[in-house]
Amino acid sequence: MGLLGATSLVGGCLLTLLTEGGWQVCAFSRKKIARHMAQVTWRQLVLPGQNSQAEGIADWICVAPVWVLPDYFSMLERYGARRVVVLSSTSRFTKEYSSDAEEQKTAAQLAAGEESLRQWAEGRGVEWVVLRPTLIYGFGRDKNIAEIARFIRRFRFFPLFGPARGLRQPVHAEDVAAACLAALKSPAAANHAYNLSGGEVLPYREMVGRVFTALHRRPLLVSIPLGAFRVAVSWLRLFPRYRHWSTAMAERMHRDLVFDHAEAVRDLGFSPRPFRLGPEDLPA
Repeated sequence: MGLLGATSLVGGCLLTLLTEGGWQVCAFSRKKIARHMAQVTWRQLVLPGQNSQAEGIADWICVAPVWVLPDYFSMLERYGARRVVVLSSTSRFTKEYSSDAEEQKTAAQLAAGEESLRQWAEGRGVEWVVLRPTLIYGFGRDKNIAEIARFIRRFRFFPLFGPARGLRQPVHAEDVAAACLAALKSPAAANHAYNLSGGEVLPYREMVGRVFTALHRRPLLVSIPLGAFRVAVSWLRLFPRYRHWSTAMAERMHRDLVFDHAEAVRDLGFSPRPFRLGPEDLPA
């Protein structure tokens, strides 16, 4: 099977699952990969329009950003793709009306990527599956929980806008990877989209508090008004790591970002874990 985005967080989890399951994997990355893994052949993605080797791969999983996938439709055709499982995000919905223009752009890219996949696949008789996870975390490599942990380590507190009781459902990268593999094999999943949310619903404030606990620190949550948050974000964005932060993030702390995953349970056997952070889930 073919795997696009193999060096990503979910991609790494997938490689483990696939090799343990006896799959022969052709893993693609934009960078040249020299590492050796049993049952895995590494290939560098060529630029759109260039020729690439195509010996015949029917099953594909794409965990790269969904909006880049259209650049590689011709490559998938050369390989003879028959089913393509693609990772999108519930940010398609939660950021659609964000006060931040970049977040609106992200939501639009996610929606456009999904629609491009559907049109391309249906026009060529290829089965498609779209998976939309909520807030992904795991192994200290994510851009959500890991970033909160790094902030806490550096500043010893975490800022909140007001009570910050909007509900969240963090989903572990391994559970997302398992859903990708299940979607590849499930006949019922063909030409469907699924939300993938975590196994526990908790307020944003409590989610951050658990990060403190995992770091063996006493929670220090500082509630500040939105105006002060804007000033703080402007200062934080001077640091490269926090350039993607915005006041829209603070505004969402009050919103419930909860998604039903009953259809994924029914068709994919999806069984996400509750939000429990182990040492392996924290950044080094």
